[in-house]
Amino acid sequence: MSRPLSLYRVRAVNTAPDSENKIHSDSVAAEYGFRGGLVPGVTVYGYMTVPIVDFAPEWLERGSMKVRFLEPIYDGDEVSVQATVDGASIHVTAERPDGLVCAIGTGAIPATLESPADRYPEHPLPPKRPTPSVDSLVPGAPLGTVIEKIDVSEPRAVLQFSNELLVRNFKLGPWIHTGSEIQNYGAVRAGDLIAAHGRIHDRYERKGHQFVVVDVMLIANADRLVQTVRHTAIYQPRPKS
Repeated sequence: MSRPLSLYRVRAVNTAPDSENKIHSDSVAAEYGFRGGLVPGVTVYGYMTVPIVDFAPEWLERGSMKVRFLEPIYDGDEVSVQATVDGASIHVTAERPDGLVCAIGTGAIPATLESPADRYPEHPLPPKRPTPSVDSLVPGAPLGTVIEKIDVSEPRAVLQFSNELLVRNFKLGPWIHTGSEIQNYGAVRAGDLIAAHGRIHDRYERKGHQFVVVDVMLIANADRLVQTVRHTAIYQPRPKS
């Protein structure tokens, strides 16, 4: 029997209007048919985790989430996040005021959890970032490791490392985060030194968009696995017709 969790409402904030990714700027987003700069996917994901963490704080230690971003959310939109517990799964949606479902996710909190057998090795960042292409996005190729201290431990900030892995390894134009499959292995603490290791998982075209999928592994303080992510993005959006 399903059980709804407390409804969470939040006014969306575009947390990256001045970032290198100009899909978050109003003028460039309009060139691709959007009515304004997109609120980052990691920010929307952060909203979606609020009712889950309130219900089960242990989700930060061993929970999972498969999230897909279906429609844009814009700065100032009032977002309604509804989560429902259904057996071992937690289903969550994020809606705009017009009732449009913009993101969907399915989470879980396994009773036991095995860490991956292998950890991705550290790899140097490229001295000059290549433009993403068929030739540079080779499945199986390692990505340069990003190492930074994390100032806040909220889920949004942790998933941001997967974005950073992409932008530190490639010279991207406007790009769109479309989904992530996240598995937590331990809570991240403010002040932790996080090393984001990764590799290219896949590259493909769909409906004129060029996609890349990267596998990411976050290690805290050189020894503690805290998260793995399969991170999907449109690195080259289809031009507006």
